[in-house]
Amino acid sequence: MALSSWHGNAELRFVVPQAETPVTTHQGGATAPLKLQRAFQHTDGRCELPLLHTAGGLVGGDRLTIHASLGPASRALLTSAAAQKVYGSVGRSRLAPEGQWARQTLQFNLEAGSDLEWLPQELVLFAGGLLEQTVEVELAAGASWLGMDVVRLGRSAAGETLGEGRWRSRLRIRRLGPGEPHWELVDPLEICAASLEGAHGMAGQPVLGSLVWAAPEPLAAAALAELLADCRQDRQGLEGTMACGALAQGLIARYRGPSSQAARFWFTRLWARIRALRGLPAPELPRVWPFQEQPLATPPGGSS
Repeated sequence: MALSSWHGNAELRFVVPQAETPVTTHQGGATAPLKLQRAFQHTDGRCELPLLHTAGGLVGGDRLTIHASLGPASRALLTSAAAQKVYGSVGRSRLAPEGQWARQTLQFNLEAGSDLEWLPQELVLFAGGLLEQTVEVELAAGASWLGMDVVRLGRSAAGETLGEGRWRSRLRIRRLGPGEPHWELVDPLEICAASLEGAHGMAGQPVLGSLVWAAPEPLAAAALAELLADCRQDRQGLEGTMACGALAQGLIARYRGPSSQAARFWFTRLWARIRALRGLPAPELPRVWPFQEQPLATPPGGSS
């Protein structure tokens, strides 16, 4: 590990202090370079909490660890106050010419009936950057987790590609229940130079996005089919390749294309569809998002 590397840590707990007033509050704290910003209460009692990475980006050897646990019936939305940057590491040091990995570990533990939306802003991996992300989600019965990732591989606006960089991600979702715990999703991904151009990789596109919803209960076949059809309809007017499919209890969606905005728009529309299916209020875009956009506007040819 580099001598100048950081290990930022955030430990969070979300609870509903009074059952008769379903307002979620948070406890916990963070160590540099992570910082908790002011929480915001949504109209439905959900606690929106932005995390700020004050160092301005990750370099080889840096680590971030975020652990959030949700008490029964609590609701939270975690986001980031800015896009995350991962700077180049390969070929930058004589001592480690192969580069050093930056690592991010996310652990989410949800108790019965709780609901977490993990919606960070875009991650930009510079040429020669190395990032490994691990996401572990453990859900009690009746808990819901919605997670989103949008990754730009190289600063494509400047003509930069990922080069010798590499991005790894491993998402694992485990459901607890009256019987043995079971895996709802194990999703390892890796993008490197060999997969940037291939048809089964990125096909030359710089942006990769994933959205996963682990639903609180199994969905009826008709409701799931309608949700997937609506989500596919929401692709209209957006550039890129988008696909979604069913999980045993939820859905997974992927974006591959040139535009992080298109990925963000589509995923926001899916978020709204999922909220509507659950009978929850329409999404309130996080206050720290800087975008002057209307991702929830009706797509051309779509339905509201």
